[in-house]
This record gives sequence, structure tokens and C-alpha cells, in this order.
Amino acid sequence: AESILQGPTEKPMVDRSQIIQDLESALYCSKVVSYAQGLGIIKAASDKNGWNVDMALCARMWRGGCIIRAKLLKGIQEALARDLNLPNLMVDPGFAEQLNRGHMAWRRIVSLGIASGISLPAMSASLSYYDQYRRANLPANLVQAQRDFFGGHTFQRTDKDGTFHTLWDDTHKDIGDLTGRTAGEL
Repeated sequence: AESILQGPTEKPMVDRSQIIQDLESALYCSKVVSYAQGLGIIKAASDKNGWNVDMALCARMWRGGCIIRAKLLKGIQEALARDLNLPNLMVDPGFAEQLNRGHMAWRRIVSLGIASGISLPAMSASLSYYDQYRRANLPANLVQAQRDFFGGHTFQRTDKDGTFHTLWDDTHKDIGDLTGRTAGEL
């Protein structure tokens, strides 16, 4: 594919010292959010299955392991021990402050990677998770609109109650009474 598919040919103008600072912040933020996501999955499975996993102990055990053993885990362990009902590591006051301080550097690095044709899958995925988690409203209605456009599946709006269908263009037909389409929905 390398001989067929092209990537960027222009190199972005960058300040080397700024990139080094940004990389440090971006890597740190990515690691925190990756741990937050992983711990969230463990907590959800524990709650669902009644395992009663002690999340602080989980982080402590990882610190003693042979693969993960990261200094970051000490802060994670402390945050989880400090608040046993912490909904997500990212909202711990200490980690939230660091994420708030570092997210723009993280965004610059992901953007630079994209502009340079360098794939940063873990860094960009963790940034997407961060952005999804921090928002009260997500663009899920766009997916509903696409489903309605392609298959008349209806959609809900954030500005008014009810279920809607739109005749998007002349190729779409009126699906009539929406009651049959929405029967059984909660």
C-alpha cells in the first residue's frame, strides 16, 4: 500500500522544544486516561458480577507486578483509596487538575501526528475517551439522524419530547404513524 497510497508531503512547521514539552504532557494524559478506562471496565464488571474488587488494592497489586510497575500507579492507588466511590479516575481532583492543564498539549500532539501522517492510535483513542467522558451531551443524535435517513428508524431530539422522522429528500417516503415503529421502546 505504501507505493499506492499517499500521505502528507508537507512537514508542519514546529518548535522542537514545544513538541518535547507537549509530548510529555500528552503521554502522561494518555496514560492516566488509559488507566481510568481500564479501571472503569474492571469496576463495572465487579459491580455487575458482585466481585467487590478493591480498586485501590488492584492498583497496588499492579505496582508490585513485573510488567506494569509504573510510578503513576502510586497516585492512582492513593486516589482510589481516598474516595472509594470515585466514579472515574479522571474526576479525582488531582488527576482532573493535571488533565485540565495538559489536554491542549495532548491535542496539539495528536493533531501534529495526523498532519504528519503518523498514526497515534492509543493517544488519539484515549483523547476521544476523555472528550466523550467530559461532555454532558454527546453527538449520538447524529447517529440517530443517519439511521433515520437510511432506514426510517426515527430519532429523538434534545429540544423537545417525542419521536420524529424526517423526509430528508425526495427519495424518502413518509413512514406514516410512528407508533408501530416505536412500540416496545422504553
